[in-house]
Amino acid sequence: MLGKLGLPGALLLVVTGCSSPPPPPAPPPPAETPVPGTVEPAGCLGTGITVKSGPVDAALGHRAVVLTLTNCGTAPRTLTGYPEIRLLDKEKRPMAVEVEHGSSYMAIDPGVSPQTVQPGGTLLSVVSWSNTVTVGSPEAGAYVTVAAAKGDPEQRITVDTDLGTTGKLKLTAWNPKLKD
Repeated sequence: MLGKLGLPGALLLVVTGCSSPPPPPAPPPPAETPVPGTVEPAGCLGTGITVKSGPVDAALGHRAVVLTLTNCGTAPRTLTGYPEIRLLDKEKRPMAVEVEHGSSYMAIDPGVSPQTVQPGGTLLSVVSWSNTVTVGSPEAGAYVTVAAAKGDPEQRITVDTDLGTTGKLKLTAWNPKLKD
């Protein structure tokens, strides 16, 4: 073969045979990214209640998300007070976060009073926090668990909470509408 191609042709064969780049590495598997507002367990709980969240609203370093409780059962349900909530990290582990009841920069707490929600009806509560960073490492939650009342089953909702270093959530009582 060298005789027919000559030395320049043989070098060309050697050079072109070696110049092919290696195949690109396989792409990494996609990371599991929670979809904001996703609820687990989804659907109506045995208590006849389901809770969902809206999008996170932001203003001047403050954040809030509205929780909407829907009576998906067949009987009226009366709730008095605040939902029970916990903040979880991206591995779904509970975070050491203080939950305070009351008004915040983002929402006015209507206060505690009995609220009867008819089948198909809704009640609202606002979870808010400040993204303030002072001393330490900023923390972020990925999920909020919500129980309509103490002792009720929890639903886990995907909510990105960029707490900074505050370690605190504020929560308003259940109410049929938000206060201005």
